[in-house]
Amino acid sequence: MEENTETQKPQEEKKKRGGFLPWLLLIISLIGNGVLVFMVNKEKQIVIQKEEIIKTVFVEKDNVKADLLNLKTEYENLHTNNKKLQAEIDEKKAQIEELIKQAEKNKGNTYIIAKLRKETETLRVIMQGYVHTIDSLNTLNKKLIVEKNDVLKKLDEEKNKSVQLNKEKESLQGTIDKASMLSCYAITAQGIDIKKGGKKRSVTTKAKRVDAIKVSYSLGENKISKPGTREVFVRIMTPDGKELAKSYDDNYKFKFDGSTGYYAGKTSIDYANKEIGVTTLCEGDGPFIPGKYMIEISCDGVVVGQISLTLN
Repeated sequence: MEENTETQKPQEEKKKRGGFLPWLLLIISLIGNGVLVFMVNKEKQIVIQKEEIIKTVFVEKDNVKADLLNLKTEYENLHTNNKKLQAEIDEKKAQIEELIKQAEKNKGNTYIIAKLRKETETLRVIMQGYVHTIDSLNTLNKKLIVEKNDVLKKLDEEKNKSVQLNKEKESLQGTIDKASMLSCYAITAQGIDIKKGGKKRSVTTKAKRVDAIKVSYSLGENKISKPGTREVFVRIMTPDGKELAKSYDDNYKFKFDGSTGYYAGKTSIDYANKEIGVTTLCEGDGPFIPGKYMIEISCDGVVVGQISLTLN
Protein backbone atom coordinates (compact mmCIF):
# COMPACT_ATOMS: atom_id res chain seq x y z
CA MET A 1 0.00 0.00 0.00
CA GLU A 2 2.79 2.36 0.86
CA GLU A 3 4.48 1.71 -2.48
CA ASN A 4 1.27 2.54 -4.39
CA THR A 5 0.86 5.76 -2.45
CA GLU A 6 4.41 6.82 -3.22
CA THR A 7 3.97 5.99 -6.89
CA GLN A 8 0.73 8.01 -7.15
CA LYS A 9 2.24 11.26 -5.78
CA PRO A 10 4.71 11.90 -8.66
CA GLN A 11 1.96 11.06 -11.14
CA GLU A 12 -0.43 13.58 -9.56
CA GLU A 13 2.25 16.28 -9.56
CA LYS A 14 2.98 15.51 -13.23
CA LYS A 15 -0.76 15.85 -14.04
CA LYS A 16 -0.92 19.24 -12.25
CA ARG A 17 2.06 20.56 -14.19
CA GLY A 18 0.68 19.16 -17.40
CA GLY A 19 -2.68 20.90 -16.81
CA PHE A 20 -1.16 24.34 -16.03
CA LEU A 21 1.21 24.57 -19.02
CA PRO A 22 -1.45 24.79 -21.79
CA TRP A 23 -3.19 27.60 -19.96
CA LEU A 24 0.10 29.48 -19.65
CA LEU A 25 0.80 29.05 -23.37
CA LEU A 26 -2.73 30.22 -24.19
CA ILE A 27 -2.36 33.36 -22.09
CA ILE A 28 1.01 34.18 -23.70
CA SER A 29 -0.50 33.62 -27.15
CA LEU A 30 -3.44 35.95 -26.41
CA ILE A 31 -1.12 38.67 -25.12
CA GLY A 32 1.10 38.31 -28.19
CA ASN A 33 -1.89 38.52 -30.52
CA GLY A 34 -3.14 41.61 -28.70
CA VAL A 35 0.21 43.34 -29.04
CA LEU A 36 0.36 42.39 -32.73
CA VAL A 37 -3.15 43.76 -33.37
CA PHE A 38 -2.23 47.01 -31.59
CA MET A 39 0.95 47.42 -33.65
CA VAL A 40 -0.90 46.68 -36.91
CA ASN A 41 -3.58 49.28 -36.08
CA LYS A 42 -0.90 51.82 -35.19
CA GLU A 43 0.90 51.22 -38.48
CA LYS A 44 -2.42 51.64 -40.34
CA GLN A 45 -2.97 55.01 -38.62
CA ILE A 46 0.54 56.16 -39.57
CA VAL A 47 -0.05 55.11 -43.19
CA ILE A 48 -3.39 56.95 -43.25
CA GLN A 49 -1.79 60.10 -41.83
CA LYS A 50 1.01 59.96 -44.40
CA GLU A 51 -1.54 59.53 -47.19
CA GLU A 52 -3.49 62.57 -45.95
CA ILE A 53 -0.29 64.66 -45.83
CA ILE A 54 0.62 63.60 -49.36
CA LYS A 55 -2.89 64.45 -50.60
CA THR A 56 -2.67 67.89 -48.96
CA VAL A 57 0.74 68.59 -50.53
CA PHE A 58 -0.48 67.56 -53.98
CA VAL A 59 -3.59 69.75 -53.65
CA GLU A 60 -1.46 72.72 -52.56
CA LYS A 61 0.89 72.06 -55.50
CA ASP A 62 -2.07 72.25 -57.89
CA ASN A 63 -3.28 75.46 -56.23
CA VAL A 64 0.16 77.07 -56.44
CA LYS A 65 0.54 76.03 -60.07
CA ALA A 66 -2.90 77.44 -60.91
CA ASP A 67 -2.03 80.73 -59.18
CA LEU A 68 1.24 80.91 -61.11
CA LEU A 69 -0.54 80.32 -64.42
CA ASN A 70 -3.04 83.09 -63.61
CA LEU A 71 -0.19 85.37 -62.55
CA LYS A 72 1.63 84.63 -65.81
CA THR A 73 -1.44 85.73 -67.77
CA GLU A 74 -1.71 88.93 -65.74
CA TYR A 75 1.97 89.74 -66.37
CA GLU A 76 1.49 89.07 -70.11
CA ASN A 77 -1.23 91.72 -70.13
CA LEU A 78 1.19 94.37 -68.80
CA HIS A 79 2.65 96.60 -71.53
CA THR A 80 4.58 99.86 -71.35
CA ASN A 81 6.70 102.03 -73.65
CA ASN A 82 9.30 102.32 -70.92
CA LYS A 83 12.04 99.89 -72.00
CA LYS A 84 13.54 99.36 -68.58
CA LEU A 85 10.17 98.72 -66.96
CA GLN A 86 9.15 96.35 -69.76
CA ALA A 87 12.45 94.46 -69.36
CA GLU A 88 11.69 93.99 -65.66
CA ILE A 89 8.21 92.68 -66.50
CA ASP A 90 9.66 90.21 -69.03
CA GLU A 91 12.18 89.07 -66.43
CA LYS A 92 9.37 88.37 -63.94
CA LYS A 93 7.48 86.38 -66.63
CA ALA A 94 10.55 84.18 -67.14
CA GLN A 95 10.80 83.76 -63.37
CA ILE A 96 7.16 82.61 -63.23
CA GLU A 97 7.86 80.03 -65.96
CA GLU A 98 10.69 78.62 -63.85
CA LEU A 99 8.48 78.51 -60.72
CA ILE A 100 5.84 76.55 -62.64
CA LYS A 101 8.48 73.97 -63.58
CA GLN A 102 9.65 73.76 -59.97
CA ALA A 103 6.06 73.23 -58.75
CA GLU A 104 5.66 70.27 -61.11
CA LYS A 105 9.11 68.87 -60.37
CA ASN A 106 8.74 69.10 -56.56
CA LYS A 107 5.06 68.26 -56.27
CA GLY A 108 5.63 66.04 -53.21
CA ASN A 109 8.00 68.40 -51.37
CA THR A 110 6.18 70.32 -48.64
CA TYR A 111 9.02 72.81 -48.09
CA ILE A 112 9.48 73.65 -51.78
CA ILE A 113 5.72 74.06 -52.36
CA ALA A 114 5.45 76.42 -49.34
CA LYS A 115 8.42 78.40 -50.66
CA LEU A 116 6.81 78.65 -54.11
CA ARG A 117 3.61 79.92 -52.49
CA LYS A 118 5.54 82.79 -50.84
CA GLU A 119 7.34 83.64 -54.08
CA THR A 120 3.99 83.68 -55.91
CA GLU A 121 2.56 86.14 -53.37
CA THR A 122 5.68 88.34 -53.69
CA LEU A 123 5.41 88.39 -57.49
CA ARG A 124 1.73 89.35 -57.22
CA VAL A 125 2.60 92.31 -54.97
CA ILE A 126 5.30 93.38 -57.44
CA MET A 127 2.82 93.10 -60.31
CA GLN A 128 0.36 95.36 -58.50
CA GLY A 129 3.19 97.88 -58.17
CA TYR A 130 3.84 97.65 -61.92
CA VAL A 131 0.15 98.24 -62.65
CA HIS A 132 0.15 101.33 -60.46
CA THR A 133 3.40 102.58 -62.02
CA ILE A 134 2.16 102.12 -65.60
CA ASP A 135 -1.11 103.90 -64.79
CA SER A 136 0.78 106.73 -63.10
CA LEU A 137 3.16 107.09 -66.05
CA ASN A 138 0.33 107.18 -68.57
CA THR A 139 -1.60 109.73 -66.53
CA LEU A 140 1.47 111.88 -65.88
CA ASN A 141 2.59 111.83 -69.51
CA LYS A 142 -0.84 112.90 -70.75
CA LYS A 143 -0.99 115.63 -68.15
CA LEU A 144 2.50 116.90 -68.94
CA ILE A 145 1.74 117.00 -72.68
CA VAL A 146 -1.42 119.01 -72.07
CA GLU A 147 0.32 121.38 -69.66
CA LYS A 148 3.31 121.79 -71.95
CA ASN A 149 1.08 122.59 -74.95
CA ASP A 150 -0.83 125.12 -72.87
CA VAL A 151 2.39 126.80 -71.77
CA LEU A 152 3.79 126.98 -75.31
CA LYS A 153 0.53 128.31 -76.68
CA LYS A 154 0.30 131.04 -74.09
CA LEU A 155 3.97 132.00 -74.48
CA ASP A 156 3.51 132.25 -78.26
CA GLU A 157 0.46 134.48 -77.91
CA GLU A 158 2.15 136.82 -75.44
CA LYS A 159 5.72 136.94 -76.79
CA ASN A 160 5.28 140.49 -78.18
CA LYS A 161 3.70 141.88 -75.01
CA SER A 162 6.46 142.24 -72.46
CA VAL A 163 4.30 143.51 -69.61
CA GLN A 164 1.62 140.96 -70.17
CA LEU A 165 4.29 138.26 -70.62
CA ASN A 166 5.70 138.94 -67.15
CA LYS A 167 2.25 138.54 -65.63
CA GLU A 168 1.70 135.41 -67.62
CA LYS A 169 5.03 133.97 -66.44
CA GLU A 170 4.01 134.40 -62.84
CA SER A 171 0.74 132.57 -63.39
CA LEU A 172 2.50 129.81 -65.27
CA GLN A 173 5.32 129.38 -62.75
CA GLY A 174 3.33 126.88 -60.74
CA THR A 175 2.56 124.88 -63.88
CA ILE A 176 6.21 124.88 -64.96
CA ASP A 177 7.35 123.78 -61.50
CA LYS A 178 4.88 120.95 -61.60
CA ALA A 179 5.95 119.93 -65.10
CA SER A 180 9.61 119.93 -64.00
CA MET A 181 8.89 117.54 -61.12
CA LEU A 182 10.68 114.21 -61.59
CA SER A 183 8.58 111.10 -62.14
CA CYS A 184 9.34 108.01 -60.06
CA TYR A 185 8.43 104.48 -61.14
CA ALA A 186 9.51 100.81 -61.09
CA ILE A 187 9.62 101.01 -57.30
CA THR A 188 10.52 97.87 -55.33
CA ALA A 189 11.18 97.32 -51.64
CA GLN A 190 12.87 94.30 -50.06
CA GLY A 191 13.93 93.27 -46.58
CA ILE A 192 17.70 92.67 -46.50
CA ASP A 193 19.60 90.29 -44.22
CA ILE A 194 23.18 91.64 -44.01
CA LYS A 195 25.62 88.88 -43.12
CA LYS A 196 28.69 89.30 -40.92
CA GLY A 197 31.14 91.74 -42.45
CA GLY A 198 28.45 93.52 -44.47
CA LYS A 199 29.54 92.00 -47.78
CA LYS A 200 26.98 89.26 -48.24
CA ARG A 201 23.32 90.29 -48.44
CA SER A 202 20.19 88.22 -48.94
CA VAL A 203 16.50 89.08 -49.38
CA THR A 204 14.12 88.03 -46.61
CA THR A 205 10.53 88.69 -45.51
CA LYS A 206 11.17 87.64 -41.90
CA ALA A 207 11.15 90.77 -39.73
CA LYS A 208 13.53 89.31 -37.17
CA ARG A 209 16.14 88.71 -39.89
CA VAL A 210 15.86 92.11 -41.56
CA ASP A 211 18.77 94.49 -40.98
CA ALA A 212 17.70 97.07 -43.57
CA ILE A 213 15.11 97.77 -46.27
CA LYS A 214 16.42 98.18 -49.81
CA VAL A 215 14.30 100.54 -51.93
CA SER A 216 15.00 100.60 -55.68
CA TYR A 217 13.35 102.93 -58.20
CA SER A 218 13.84 104.90 -61.41
CA LEU A 219 13.64 108.67 -61.86
CA GLY A 220 12.34 109.45 -65.34
CA GLU A 221 13.66 111.61 -68.14
CA ASN A 222 12.54 115.25 -67.91
CA LYS A 223 13.95 117.88 -70.27
CA ILE A 224 12.21 120.68 -68.35
CA SER A 225 13.71 119.86 -64.98
CA LYS A 226 16.94 121.57 -63.90
CA PRO A 227 19.97 119.24 -64.12
CA GLY A 228 22.51 118.82 -61.32
CA THR A 229 22.94 117.24 -57.91
CA ARG A 230 19.76 116.00 -56.27
CA GLU A 231 19.13 114.44 -52.89
CA VAL A 232 16.46 111.73 -52.86
CA PHE A 233 14.96 110.88 -49.47
CA VAL A 234 13.12 107.70 -48.44
CA ARG A 235 10.68 108.04 -45.57
CA ILE A 236 9.27 104.85 -43.98
CA MET A 237 6.35 104.56 -41.58
CA THR A 238 6.60 101.42 -39.41
CA PRO A 239 3.60 99.17 -38.61
CA ASP A 240 3.29 100.87 -35.20
CA GLY A 241 2.99 104.35 -36.78
CA LYS A 242 6.55 105.60 -36.21
CA GLU A 243 9.05 107.05 -38.67
CA LEU A 244 11.97 104.70 -39.30
CA ALA A 245 15.33 106.43 -38.79
CA LYS A 246 18.83 105.49 -37.71
CA SER A 247 18.84 108.47 -35.37
CA TYR A 248 16.19 111.02 -34.39
CA ASP A 249 18.31 114.15 -34.42
CA ASP A 250 18.42 117.10 -36.84
CA ASN A 251 20.84 115.26 -39.13
CA TYR A 252 18.02 112.94 -40.21
CA LYS A 253 15.34 115.60 -40.69
CA PHE A 254 14.11 116.71 -44.12
CA LYS A 255 11.25 118.67 -45.65
CA PHE A 256 8.58 117.31 -47.98
CA ASP A 257 5.22 118.65 -49.18
CA GLY A 258 5.43 121.52 -46.66
CA SER A 259 6.07 119.17 -43.73
CA THR A 260 9.12 118.04 -41.80
CA GLY A 261 9.98 114.43 -40.93
CA TYR A 262 12.75 111.90 -40.48
CA TYR A 263 14.21 109.93 -43.36
CA ALA A 264 15.29 106.30 -43.24
CA GLY A 265 17.64 106.60 -46.20
CA LYS A 266 19.12 109.28 -48.46
CA THR A 267 20.89 109.09 -51.84
CA SER A 268 22.67 111.88 -53.74
CA ILE A 269 22.39 111.65 -57.54
CA ASP A 270 23.74 113.62 -60.49
CA TYR A 271 20.63 114.22 -62.58
CA ALA A 272 21.29 114.93 -66.26
CA ASN A 273 17.66 115.08 -67.49
CA LYS A 274 17.81 111.39 -68.35
CA GLU A 275 16.30 108.31 -66.75
CA ILE A 276 18.38 107.10 -63.81
CA GLY A 277 18.06 104.05 -61.55
CA VAL A 278 18.55 104.59 -57.82
CA THR A 279 18.88 102.24 -54.84
CA THR A 280 18.63 103.45 -51.25
CA LEU A 281 19.44 101.30 -48.22
CA CYS A 282 17.25 102.23 -45.24
CA GLU A 283 18.08 101.39 -41.64
CA GLY A 284 16.49 101.97 -38.24
CA ASP A 285 17.75 102.33 -34.69
CA GLY A 286 16.45 98.93 -33.56
CA PRO A 287 15.03 95.59 -34.72
CA PHE A 288 12.31 95.48 -37.37
CA ILE A 289 8.82 94.36 -36.35
CA PRO A 290 6.30 92.33 -38.37
CA GLY A 291 3.65 94.25 -40.29
CA LYS A 292 3.15 96.67 -43.16
CA TYR A 293 5.74 99.40 -43.84
CA MET A 294 4.56 102.46 -45.83
CA ILE A 295 7.37 103.87 -48.00
CA GLU A 296 7.55 107.34 -49.62
CA ILE A 297 10.20 108.66 -52.02
CA SER A 298 10.76 112.43 -52.05
CA CYS A 299 12.84 114.64 -54.34
CA ASP A 300 12.99 118.45 -54.47
CA GLY A 301 10.68 118.60 -51.45
CA VAL A 302 7.89 116.64 -53.17
CA VAL A 303 6.72 113.05 -52.67
CA VAL A 304 7.21 111.44 -56.10
CA GLY A 305 6.60 107.76 -55.36
CA GLN A 306 5.06 105.36 -52.86
CA ILE A 307 5.09 101.62 -52.13
CA SER A 308 4.50 99.30 -49.19
CA LEU A 309 6.36 96.28 -47.81
CA THR A 310 4.98 93.61 -45.49
CA LEU A 311 7.33 91.68 -43.20
CA ASN A 312 6.27 88.51 -41.46
